[in-house]
Amino acid sequence: MDSNYNPKQIEPKCQQRWEESGAFKVTEDPSRPKYYCLEMYPYPSAALHMGHLRNYSIGDGIARYKRMQGYNVLYPMGYDAFGLPAENAAIKQKIDPETWTRSNIESIKAQQQEMGLSYDWSRQIQSLDEDYYKWNQWIFLKLYERGLTLRESAIINWCPDCNTVLANEQVISGRCWRCSSVVEQKELKQWFFKITDYADELLSDLDSLDWPESVKLMQRNWIGRSEGTIINFNIADTGETIPIFTTRPDTVFGVTFMVFAPEHPLIKEWVEGTNYQAPFEDFLAEVQQEDKFQRIAADRDKKGLFIGKYAVNPLTGDKIPVFVGNFVIYEYGGGAVMAVPGHDQRDFEFAKVYDIPIKVVIQPEDMELDAYAMTEAYVDDGVLVNSGEFDGKNNRDAITGISEKLESMDLGKRTINYKLRDWLISRQRYWGTPIPIIYCDNCGTVPVPIKDLPVSLPKDVEFTGSGNPLATSQTFIETTCPTCGGAARRETDTMDTFVDSSWYFFKYCSPSSEDLPFDREAASYWMPVDQYIGGIEHAILHLLYARFFTKALRDIGLTDVKEPFARLLTQGMVNKEAPYCEQCSRFLSPENFEGDSCSACGSKYIMKSAKMSKSLGNVVDPQVLMEKYGADASRFFILFGSNPERELEWSDTGIESVHKFLEKTFRLLVEPPGTVKDTTDASDDYINFIINSTIKGATGAFEDLKLKDAINHIMKLVDELSDYARSPVNMELYDQGRRAITMLLSPITPHLCEEVWEFTGHDGFICQSRWPEYDTDVVSESSEFKWNMLQDLTDDIKEIIKVARITTPQVIRLVTAAGWKFELAGIFRQEFAKTKDRGQIMKALMSTDLKRYGKQVNQILGKYMDDPALAPSVDMGQEEEHNFLKSAIPILESHFDCKVELYLEEDSKEKKATNAMPGRSAIMIDSNLGPTQGDRL
Repeated sequence: MDSNYNPKQIEPKCQQRWEESGAFKVTEDPSRPKYYCLEMYPYPSAALHMGHLRNYSIGDGIARYKRMQGYNVLYPMGYDAFGLPAENAAIKQKIDPETWTRSNIESIKAQQQEMGLSYDWSRQIQSLDEDYYKWNQWIFLKLYERGLTLRESAIINWCPDCNTVLANEQVISGRCWRCSSVVEQKELKQWFFKITDYADELLSDLDSLDWPESVKLMQRNWIGRSEGTIINFNIADTGETIPIFTTRPDTVFGVTFMVFAPEHPLIKEWVEGTNYQAPFEDFLAEVQQEDKFQRIAADRDKKGLFIGKYAVNPLTGDKIPVFVGNFVIYEYGGGAVMAVPGHDQRDFEFAKVYDIPIKVVIQPEDMELDAYAMTEAYVDDGVLVNSGEFDGKNNRDAITGISEKLESMDLGKRTINYKLRDWLISRQRYWGTPIPIIYCDNCGTVPVPIKDLPVSLPKDVEFTGSGNPLATSQTFIETTCPTCGGAARRETDTMDTFVDSSWYFFKYCSPSSEDLPFDREAASYWMPVDQYIGGIEHAILHLLYARFFTKALRDIGLTDVKEPFARLLTQGMVNKEAPYCEQCSRFLSPENFEGDSCSACGSKYIMKSAKMSKSLGNVVDPQVLMEKYGADASRFFILFGSNPERELEWSDTGIESVHKFLEKTFRLLVEPPGTVKDTTDASDDYINFIINSTIKGATGAFEDLKLKDAINHIMKLVDELSDYARSPVNMELYDQGRRAITMLLSPITPHLCEEVWEFTGHDGFICQSRWPEYDTDVVSESSEFKWNMLQDLTDDIKEIIKVARITTPQVIRLVTAAGWKFELAGIFRQEFAKTKDRGQIMKALMSTDLKRYGKQVNQILGKYMDDPALAPSVDMGQEEEHNFLKSAIPILESHFDCKVELYLEEDSKEKKATNAMPGRSAIMIDSNLGPTQGDRL
């Protein structure tokens, strides 16, 4: 076999073998533990990007590891195939959305296969297939039967020139992306799922999930359960009543303004035909460009606009100005808030910017606040002031009294409120699942009978860019009423594509199920997903909708599972340097700089890390990477760059280094060693420890999803085994080490390891072999301490040689600490476990024979108290440490190519010998430059 690493030959060969044998095809097997590994349902763009490469490399690494541990692993792939890009392509390129999407699926699937991903391709699904979206419609109808769907008015983005609804991402600077007309807000009847019926369960069940706390917090905040009071504010000149929910009715006397979401439908009515209309439309256009989640972030700049209206405080009768603000969202909460700048920091900041009065209504008990002198809101508890009959009461006690007063005056009521709103699923687009509803003049709204599903997407539609393409198909619209048989028309809205991704993980369990969306028994075996992997950008909506669907499907009777994803990993972004102008405070796209200068201001730009994006020109094409270096090198690099949950900084030189490392590793695994020996010595004990330690460390890292750490363990073994092979090797140990490397590395670089596995005469596939186990005796706590001590000693000798600029060490003299120091270390460990009081520990030391070493004991104790890690973690005497180091002398002599001598401190006349400590020998080096002494402490 050629010992040169050639991924262009190896990788296609392995992929063909896996495919022909059905290596990754699985069925339910109750005799084996199951493991369901899944990446988030991907949209089939035309080509992979680096985020895909990272996402899939993580998932495949975990799936392969679990297979080798004996799990029956379900690892499927499919495509979230509906969505706006295909419809836009149909408009721009005059191409059928299905043709465009299926072409993309073929392209991205080919790239996934080229990566060597171990999917069970027999379970592939895509939501554009009728036998998939039929079940979207079935679920809709079942939820309709249970009263979990409703149709009501909602605000949408409307382009009057294109005569069509626009998604938020189609609104650019307040204008239509297609014709640049000013976008309007319009009310439209639309369909909703009543996710709010599950709000309490969605909230409480978060506690059972092994998810990042940050994600659970985001979901809790989005659901936003809070107990409080609804207070009714009237608009001064119209008499309209605006109910405001607050958890702080104790501050109602301090309300000095009100803030509405710019999208609130009342605002447009109020400003129309006034001097406020034009500035409001400009403000609305600006706000619509902001991400809704970022708008409510605490550190976001607060922007607003007075709209000429006043509300009336129901308890004070004061008229307060009404603003619109970017930090209030119509769909999130009630769309309007009462503002108390004296006691809410966000309101305080807004009031300072817009010169709004601040009123103190809660005074701390130990000081008196002055509204004019305040530099921040007072948000703690205290005593009410300026609050009428409630003055002098503790603010927390007053919450009940004020709420009762509002209820008695019919001006409010206590309630439990949720920020969560029902899920709007209507989309006025073609490329999605048709909503199975028929409208009849006689019978009203009629659900399509289940026997008539699917309601298929028609082909006779026109993609003009104006209106909903579905509305152009008369063969689709015109139908008969299933109730009365009269003429009727179909609903032309399609479903939000989040519907497709809210239950696909169930479909993978039985993709060919014909009578129901999925087979209950298969789902019972495979669900929940054991490891779910995807981006943090889906932390709220996708995960929330999937959780809602799972609970609703349980209530329909399709499953007993109440949560879809037991464990969640949100991988970090892939970043690469891009030009950044400090003067303009922005990253520069290629058209915004010339040479080394910003085109706008002329100042020199710097290079700064940013998320890879086409607009910044800092993307790296994974396909180019795989063609040049191979899939394994690409996978290795993307996993070695950082652990999955952290951001990854791209390095152009890093991939070249990885390729060279794999070449080195391949040669190590297939080439015979130089010479072989029959005897054993300390170097064999050391390599045996490294082998077992690596298996232990890599296994733990895989379990914790710390794939970078796992690779670091494996790389160390490769280096150590390469060093071991420079001298005659014990062949049994050497093969044990090579086998460990091959198996541990196989989830990361599966093709290379499969090739080595075959070459070394193993039957079957390495991906179906059992994960290696380590010898617990070899990696016992005592054993680990000894070998780590030797590694630390080696590193310290290297450092001394480097600092002293020694080119040729001649003799290295080591000194083992005096016996009494080992006794001191043992007592310190015992006492430090009881108390951290230095005086108490010193007292215990001085009550023993160590008293005669009083000054030295005090010095050593000081070092141990400053850094307790300096004290050995295991109980090892002087004799045991000395004998171990004596046995390791050949290893050190081989490593440093010089003589090594070992002494006891009691026998050494060297002054520096007194620096020796348990676990940390004193070091002295003689070289061609003369003697050098190292102080390790």
